[in-house]
Amino acid sequence: MNVLLLRPVPGNEKFGLGPFFRIEPLGMEYIAAALEARGHDVTLADLRFSRSLASQIRTARPGLVGIAAMHALETDEVVALARRVRALSPEVPIVIGGHTAAAYPEPFLVPEVSAVVLDDGERALPSVCDALGRGSPLTSVPGLALPDGDGGIFRTPGDTGTLALDEVPLPARHHVAPWRRQYACLAHRPAWLVETARGCPFRCSFCSIWQLHARSVRERSIDAVCRDFASVGDHVFVADDLFWHHPSRSLELADELRRRRVHKQWILVQSRTDLVARHPELLEAWRPIARDFDIFFGLEAATDEGLDGLRKDVTVDETARGVEVARHFNYGVTGNFVIDPAWAERDFERLWEFVERHRLFQAGFTILTPLPGTGYFDEMRGTLRARRWSQFDMHHLLWEPALGPDRFFELYCETWRRSVLNLKGRKRLWQWLREVDARNAWFLIQALRRTQLLMEPAHYLADYDLVGSVGPLLAPPSGPFVLAEGRTALPIARR
Repeated sequence: MNVLLLRPVPGNEKFGLGPFFRIEPLGMEYIAAALEARGHDVTLADLRFSRSLASQIRTARPGLVGIAAMHALETDEVVALARRVRALSPEVPIVIGGHTAAAYPEPFLVPEVSAVVLDDGERALPSVCDALGRGSPLTSVPGLALPDGDGGIFRTPGDTGTLALDEVPLPARHHVAPWRRQYACLAHRPAWLVETARGCPFRCSFCSIWQLHARSVRERSIDAVCRDFASVGDHVFVADDLFWHHPSRSLELADELRRRRVHKQWILVQSRTDLVARHPELLEAWRPIARDFDIFFGLEAATDEGLDGLRKDVTVDETARGVEVARHFNYGVTGNFVIDPAWAERDFERLWEFVERHRLFQAGFTILTPLPGTGYFDEMRGTLRARRWSQFDMHHLLWEPALGPDRFFELYCETWRRSVLNLKGRKRLWQWLREVDARNAWFLIQALRRTQLLMEPAHYLADYDLVGSVGPLLAPPSGPFVLAEGRTALPIARR
């Protein structure tokens, strides 16, 4: 069967660090590998950089179209893309998968969509192809969500079991080779994405990863990871939600990479400060694998009270110790703090003091956002006043802040001004350029220019748009904004 896999164009990159993170669609590359192993012909189109959708459909003549929905902020774009596919190819089955679709399928079950994948896509898509090939209904494929005809959801029965990650071949990266130079991570381009494990055992309230994976962690074999590392280029972002989770396996993996003489110019991993504080031997073992090595920490809060409120299960003392250990072994330290709309001015001041005390100037700052698929989303759905899914980008307010929007954004932008991204502050443009490959200079300049808007309150206030708010009202969404369990908040008329 001819299968067309589509990575949509995100409609909202006005805010945050989007210009620095344009990464390859690794999940779709794994799905492509699984489909090709079963004899299917695959076309993977990253619509951010590829030929038009119409051209892709004419060329591929698909018997199945799969669309990636990785983050809630892309929901409207995914649904719009499904409708464009249906208009161009009225009979083709359309299946949507990816993290946000699996965590919260309701918004994607529009009439144009045949099914939403709840299981690992590497297993579900080949099963869908098998069913279509023998003329069986999609209700026979376990791990799918389908509309039930009465406005609800039918989840197909059957125990899919746990997919062992090594059941799937290495990602079919040749599909994205034409756009490789477009894939960037921070100041590094081209960048490659590598996954060594999937899932997380912790329980942070704002995160949907652990809830989707039931707090489980699955690991790829040492050999598979080493072969994948060896096959990619010099700038690697490890996509694991929690790197070094399994210390003995992590040490074994580092030893084997060194034995195979795998060495990179730059690696970025995501981990926890308490894990690093308890296991400095992991950082010592991994440091020789790359010339430059960065760790992204979910720092989240500057007080124990704030960390407890987010169910982070860590203390600020452990945060400080983890940062100290990372710096001792010459790792770059970056990370993120969560800004709560309930904050008073003193809460912002505590964060500034913590950042200054521990020199965390490369941190980012996102607004507390209840992501679909989390218990927190269900708790807050009566409070949410967003009009569009694009507002779930973690840089929009989804309800009225305690300080009011004007003062909140003044303090939020002051927080960003204290970071390394402020070119009028700690690190000037020439200092950034001194650290990057000359071929990437123009990309970096463009990204940095866009991030300067993070320091401007008017940038946020112009897009402040809540149901019932007094701020400026932008165009309402084209369809209902699905809050939870099929319940909708209908868009109100333009004022």
